[in-house]
Amino acid sequence: MPKVLLVLFIAVLLNAFTVKAQEYTSASIKQTIQDFKKDPRGPYLRIRWFCEDGTMREPKDPCPEGVDGIQHASYKPLTENLAERNHLFFGEILAAADKNKFWDAAQEQSRLKQYQLNKYLQSVDNGWILEKAQFYRGAIQSEDEEAWGIEFYEWLLKDDARLEKNYYVIRQSLKDIPHSGDDNIAQRMRSESKVIAEEFPKFMDVRVKIHGQPEVSDLALVQNFRQEYSDELTPELKEQFDALVATLNEYYAPINLERLKNQVASINGDFDVKQQLLKFTTDFDNNTPAYDIIPEISDLLCNIRTQVTQVKKASERLTLLDVSLKLEEMLLKKAADWEPEDLRDLLDKNYYLSYATAGTGLLEVWEWEEVASVIAPINYTTVSLAELNSILNTSRSIVQWSAAMAKANYDAVVEKYAEFEPLASGFIDDRVRSSVALPLGKTVSELGDFISNKSNLENDVMQIDEQSAIHGLNPGYALGELVVVSGNPDAVEVSNKKIYIFKRPPSDLKPVAGIATVDEGNLVSHVQLLARNLGIPNAALSDKNLEDLQEFNGEEVFYAVSNKGTVILKPADEMTSEEKALFSSEERKQTKIAVPIEKIQLDQKSILNMRDIDASASGILSGPKAANLGQLKKMFPDHVVEGLVIPFGIFRDHMNLPMPGQGKSYWEFLTEMFETAEAKRQAGTPDAQVVDYQLAKLATLRDAINAMQLKPAFVSELRNSFASIFGKPIGQAPVFLRSDTNMEDLKEFTGAGLNLTLFNVVEEQKILDGIKKVWASPYTERSFKWRQVYLSNPENVFPSILVIPSVDVDYSGVMITKGINEGTDEDLTVAFSRGAGGAVDGQAAETRLVTANMTKLLAPARQPDYIRLPVSGGTKGYSTSFEASILNEKNIQSLREVAEEIRSKIPEETNSDPKAAYDVELGFQDDKLWLFQIRPFVENKNALSNGYLDSISPKTNPDEYIEMDSKL
Repeated sequence: MPKVLLVLFIAVLLNAFTVKAQEYTSASIKQTIQDFKKDPRGPYLRIRWFCEDGTMREPKDPCPEGVDGIQHASYKPLTENLAERNHLFFGEILAAADKNKFWDAAQEQSRLKQYQLNKYLQSVDNGWILEKAQFYRGAIQSEDEEAWGIEFYEWLLKDDARLEKNYYVIRQSLKDIPHSGDDNIAQRMRSESKVIAEEFPKFMDVRVKIHGQPEVSDLALVQNFRQEYSDELTPELKEQFDALVATLNEYYAPINLERLKNQVASINGDFDVKQQLLKFTTDFDNNTPAYDIIPEISDLLCNIRTQVTQVKKASERLTLLDVSLKLEEMLLKKAADWEPEDLRDLLDKNYYLSYATAGTGLLEVWEWEEVASVIAPINYTTVSLAELNSILNTSRSIVQWSAAMAKANYDAVVEKYAEFEPLASGFIDDRVRSSVALPLGKTVSELGDFISNKSNLENDVMQIDEQSAIHGLNPGYALGELVVVSGNPDAVEVSNKKIYIFKRPPSDLKPVAGIATVDEGNLVSHVQLLARNLGIPNAALSDKNLEDLQEFNGEEVFYAVSNKGTVILKPADEMTSEEKALFSSEERKQTKIAVPIEKIQLDQKSILNMRDIDASASGILSGPKAANLGQLKKMFPDHVVEGLVIPFGIFRDHMNLPMPGQGKSYWEFLTEMFETAEAKRQAGTPDAQVVDYQLAKLATLRDAINAMQLKPAFVSELRNSFASIFGKPIGQAPVFLRSDTNMEDLKEFTGAGLNLTLFNVVEEQKILDGIKKVWASPYTERSFKWRQVYLSNPENVFPSILVIPSVDVDYSGVMITKGINEGTDEDLTVAFSRGAGGAVDGQAAETRLVTANMTKLLAPARQPDYIRLPVSGGTKGYSTSFEASILNEKNIQSLREVAEEIRSKIPEETNSDPKAAYDVELGFQDDKLWLFQIRPFVENKNALSNGYLDSISPKTNPDEYIEMDSKL
């Protein structure tokens, strides 16, 4: 009995520990923030001496003689628990932090980034959690914080690889982590504030703020204090205030070139950028015209970045990076002074501001090198309209890539905080607006306006400003309610009657009438391919455009995108008669696609070896994934894995089984649901109610399929097939289970990404359960809704399953065998992300236009995470940086070669259109190309040839030449 009690006691203790260690909820964290704001000590407990020997002492009991120590606040237990359980660090005191833990490499520098985000929140919300605690004397000692910052950077910057991989984040952190040293001006500032506080105690809170958390806003704080208490100040105190204001002005003054020169001279060695910097401090000053000084600053910024690792001492690297920040500060102030008068000057400004994005880390150096020649200064007297548009598109992309760099690095932390602090959502925008991306974006907008005027390209978007930033992606037109979503798009329930403006495309989009996004995603994601296939108008716009459109949220609008990129968005009551006619019953009558089922062979109830089928089996024995991959296996045997196919007939055979609790088979339940739904429609039931009825029934069906008992004979055959086809017993070969229905990859309907693929499944039971999940996936809400809108017989969906061994690719993606939006039908559009499943789910993928003899970067990767496929099954997440491109020249040549064979062999062997383009999913492992899927690339012919859309396209001559000295 005592033994039993002991076991129970231990179990209770373990359970209590588990409960105690649970993460705090967002609701409780919200309350904690409010509590901290009201608490004079905020997240802190009390002041302590922290001694080198590991002891803590009372404020009046300093560390023993010979034992160093520092004094600062300790954390409340709740603050410590938030760090331990939620990895949330509120009110971080740097002097108390372990440098390696603060860098937080395992969590992608989350702790450092949280420190930056905390600083931002404090600046925009009256101290945030330190609303009262910012005046808690002694909690934070600025001298100790600065000393720690210097030590931290001397530790951090000694590692070349770490600096090169994390250049953007490290450089950004320098703006937030104190490290500039206690020079004479800073010391004078603190001394003067201390004297004033001693003579006038009401100033003590301001003095504590200046000492503990100095920032430029302190200048206004002191000036306002002096004005408020002017009647109480003696003449001597007023003089002291004047002196302090002067010191603060000096401390926060524009760049001091003489001081800069001394900093540079202190760096050991004789490398190029050092000499360039010394020359700069002699040849230029703060009064040098912007058009002269900005090109030099941009060059210096980039040279500092590329040469910083030539400096051997970490402390001197820190000096050089600080110089870089001062130069950026100077550039940002000067950019507003550069007011181009003609086209040449505008293009020069555009180039040098773009160049500065590489120097400040917004672009990687290799990215800049790939696009620099496109926007380089033009030395001749005229430029063609085509070349100007190329410059505009590339420059617009640089602005977007710059913003995407900030988002890629900080989005995870911001989203975490946004769950309990909405103000956190402004952090990334604040970073972008405080960077060169802001003046560059304005310059690109000016260039866009100039080109629009010359090319008669006239967007008409609700009369908002900066419309040249808006450009079409997919042609089409729509009428519906405008919904502007500034937050997370994945949380929005969309309707096919509405038009959506998103920050980024949702990863799991249901049918919509139209869409526009700030972040374009990638050209070949499933979402983009669906939009292009179905004639859903799609455009890209800027953050400012989205903000300006917020006021029209909820209005009924007409939306159109031409095949040359013109965008119209206007109130529905302003539509012309021609635009109204587009939605008349005759014009808008949509021809739904009928999927042929006459040839389907449901009597094929045995598993197939993928080698035994080819494209001719599509829609008969299996879906097109398996049939087309079987075709590729015949054509490229060394580049396609083995595979087995569970045909339609096995699914249909299982659907004939009795459905528990229903008194009918699964198939009878399904067909009865469709019959009842049609009867409801005929009886006048509102369509929304019919759809709700269907979705409820489909949910019941999905649950039943997932609980279905598979036939023993099928399971036995599956085991045998694994052994014979894969050479390993089931449970030892990691595989992909890919849904492969008869209602996808059709000539007129792609259906890309609508059904389930299970990654890297190993265990037998998980494979068996996975088969049922894949069979159930065509009956999900998203898949059902897309089929209902565009297919005339959506009830006749039959899933087969393609089972193939996992390939742990280094990177993967999509290749379209034609140019999209850019290039010709002879080119390739490719998009790749690191790891498995690349590009298809809307990742910010490396996207390129590949021609016969060159490659053009359309977008660099900005996806900070990816997955690999361990042999034990499942997926394993990794993080990545962007300092190197994903695809190499060998990969690109492999893509050219396989595309050439596909173009020549597929039409020949399948008797298909020789001019057809293909959508190919593929990957590279150790530079070897693996092919995983091929389908027709489907565009909406009606949208491409629509007379109205053609009428709003600009009638331009790309060969028209414009004088470089044309006035703006």
